[in-house]
Amino acid sequence: MAAGLSAGGARVVDLGVIPTPGVAALAPALGAAAAGVVSASHNPYPDNGIKFFSGEGRKLPVEQEREIEELTGTDVPRPTGDGVGAVEVLGDAEDLYVREVLKRSSPNAAGLKVLLDCANGAAYRAAPEALTRLGVEVTAVGADPTGTNINEGCGSTHIAGLDASGHDVAFAFDGDADRVLAVDERGNVVDGDKILAILARDLKERGALGGGVVVTVMSNLGFFKAMDAMGVPYAVTLVGDRHVAEEMLRTGATLGGEQSGHIILSRRATTGDGLVTALALLDVMVRSEKRLSELAAVMDVYPQKLTNVAVDGSAKAVAALDAVERAVADAEKKLGNRGRILLRPSGTEPVVRVMVEHEDEAACREVCAEVARVVEVAGREDV
Repeated sequence: MAAGLSAGGARVVDLGVIPTPGVAALAPALGAAAAGVVSASHNPYPDNGIKFFSGEGRKLPVEQEREIEELTGTDVPRPTGDGVGAVEVLGDAEDLYVREVLKRSSPNAAGLKVLLDCANGAAYRAAPEALTRLGVEVTAVGADPTGTNINEGCGSTHIAGLDASGHDVAFAFDGDADRVLAVDERGNVVDGDKILAILARDLKERGALGGGVVVTVMSNLGFFKAMDAMGVPYAVTLVGDRHVAEEMLRTGATLGGEQSGHIILSRRATTGDGLVTALALLDVMVRSEKRLSELAAVMDVYPQKLTNVAVDGSAKAVAALDAVERAVADAEKKLGNRGRILLRPSGTEPVVRVMVEHEDEAACREVCAEVARVVEVAGREDV
């Protein structure tokens, strides 16, 4: 990637192995016109791809990404001689990133015992270093990356196996550390919805929650109930942190994110940053003098059932069929205000996702199965 960019005439600064949000944070600090990250994100290493950011450290609009993709398949004139750009290595990039993060948030967390699962990814040095500088007693696992073991049985995508015994809290990052999930001192997983609810309540109490909260359609119904109870306004977007970030920028919201742990605190970062989120959660724990299990009681989690239904042809077309729309309408009547249904055609594969949430787990499974059967039958037809 560096060779290709320099061959195109760009001056390239190689930051080495640091979290994706670190690249986003340093782009404006270094005066870069743009930034890019090679990463598998939360996926296995064969799924390595490239994430691009603007010089402001924000993800590029979809239109610009498509333009870049189209350009990779074209033969364009290339500079020669002194027109070729240089590549320089910035050896202290990780330290610069850690300092940037701590400059924006340095909770008084000295003495707390924290377990970090770095997913054998990009946060394996930066996250333990940042917390150690705060005086935290750090235990790190998933901190021995080989380049091929990223997210392999560890990190936020495998958090069920993370044992937080003997620690005040555990944090599990994904491979490029733009996401984080937590485990409380009792061993309970605290997902992105609960993290958002904890931060929303704290920000509201301090009068710092500008513009409400932005989440996606996948947030648990319990989250929306909790926001209603607190009088916190919220906006709902399509799935994807890009949509959350764009809506936050449009509305001036200071907090947004996804159930997966991709949290954006706009006053501290331009994109989702697992380390920034972990520090924000520690800050609330310290100031409130409450354990994470107490804070996580801010919302109830409604039972949820998700079924992926394989269909023939276009998932979007199947989801729009009259029979499917009637089934969804009937389901909404059954669920009433005690639950909800979400039908979402995949944009990348012939699959329609049926998600149902309800106070009663049996009702949740029953309604999901009913709608899934209708989608399955409809999906066999020629649409």
